[in-house]
Amino acid sequence: MQAIDQTILSPPTLPACEFTDPAAAVDHLCTLYDEATDFLRSGFRSALDGPVPTQRIRAFYPEIRLTTSSFARADSSLAFGYVAAPGTHATTVTRPDLFRDYLIQQIGLLIENHGAPVRIASSDTPIPVHFAVARDSQMTVPHEGAAGFTLRDVFDVPDLGTMDDDIINGTAKHAPDGTGPLAPFTAQRIDYSLARLAHYTATSPAHFQNHVLFTNYQFYVSEFEAFARSALADPTSGYTSFVSTFDAEITTHDAPLDAPTKMPQMPTYHLKKPDRSGITLVNIGIGPSNAKTASDHIAVLRPHAWIMVGHCAGLRNSQRLGDYVLAHAYLREDGVLDADLPTWVPIPALAEIQIALEEAVEEVTQLEGLELKRIMRTGTVASVDNRNWELRDQSGPVRRLSQSRAIALDMESATIAANGFRFRVPYGTLLCVSDKPLHGELKLPGMASEFYNDQVARHLMIGIRAMETLAGMPLERIHSRKLRAFDETAFL
Repeated sequence: MQAIDQTILSPPTLPACEFTDPAAAVDHLCTLYDEATDFLRSGFRSALDGPVPTQRIRAFYPEIRLTTSSFARADSSLAFGYVAAPGTHATTVTRPDLFRDYLIQQIGLLIENHGAPVRIASSDTPIPVHFAVARDSQMTVPHEGAAGFTLRDVFDVPDLGTMDDDIINGTAKHAPDGTGPLAPFTAQRIDYSLARLAHYTATSPAHFQNHVLFTNYQFYVSEFEAFARSALADPTSGYTSFVSTFDAEITTHDAPLDAPTKMPQMPTYHLKKPDRSGITLVNIGIGPSNAKTASDHIAVLRPHAWIMVGHCAGLRNSQRLGDYVLAHAYLREDGVLDADLPTWVPIPALAEIQIALEEAVEEVTQLEGLELKRIMRTGTVASVDNRNWELRDQSGPVRRLSQSRAIALDMESATIAANGFRFRVPYGTLLCVSDKPLHGELKLPGMASEFYNDQVARHLMIGIRAMETLAGMPLERIHSRKLRAFDETAFL
């Protein structure tokens, strides 16, 4: 096999530039990123066509760097947008075109709060070839041994050492030169999640909106499409298009949408607005593992809120099928986040989300006062990892549920809320009671069909109305300080 020269072939290095205009800074990020990925794609295409490259081919992510020598900052009502102490902070950047508005906002706050420019340059973190070619539908990275040369001898591949959750989990250390993190995710971590999102949801990450509804039943999808079509028929709604699986997009209420021949693991749908203030619906299916997987990857898009609108088991005899449960606490027995967020960490209810949900229930049901209280309970939601928990010895589980004062049980809500807390994404839960296993009302086919016909549309509409309320709030009201740790990154 031909030996690879250890000298490195890279695109010309552009000089570092300082900016006080955030839009110009992002423009330069786009230039650096496009040049780097174009270079890698061209080199990869040539390598596949032959002959085998004789040099290593490498390009680098761009980075944002801020250096400040003062503790002073402008008075700000935001919980983000500044570094807490003097020093140098930096982050690598990927897909600046996708994150343009976010980057302009975050860079602008840094410049405003510290009165210092940001420095834009190439970093020393290589771009894995897999991520460079991901946006080109005509190119794929072959499996090991299928390319005619050893891929990692020529190109960089994804490195687990640079795409972990150490920053967001609060366990990251400063770089050897003392540089601290500027953003919650590295570029490689973001690229990894963008690729996973496209795989699991069968829609491009570019379609995701800032307000995400999670559900655990496909029944909600047809109702979401029906609402989307009515919104597209209303020129005052602000919604401009609806995206279904495999990026099928319509802009008018009567446009056809062909049913896909196969479904992705987590079917996802987007009711879009030009400023991303629309709503994304993700059917995560059943179980805490799916809930964690979806929220792990959506978190890199930095949504403004996510809410779980699913079904649950009612645990109180006073509840009726179709009643609502507004979670204000969580009993975490799902297990999937214990290594990242210990169970002793409290997951607080967020006032803005709670109020938006309660007001939405009142608006959609047209009930108030005692009548509203009869159909909606506020309390602890327990999430477990065993769908058939009812078949176990009841003395243990039921005792714990009673001691926790839980009023409902499901398999996803605590995971979604806990990951919202971990990723600093405002979260909430509004469930609908679909069975009462402790009281002899099981989810049987006839009962379930009647329940779904009566309740799904109304429940979904409550989630939509709550998200529309949150979309109208100033950013500083939604992104609460209670989600921020002692030593936070400046970027949201």
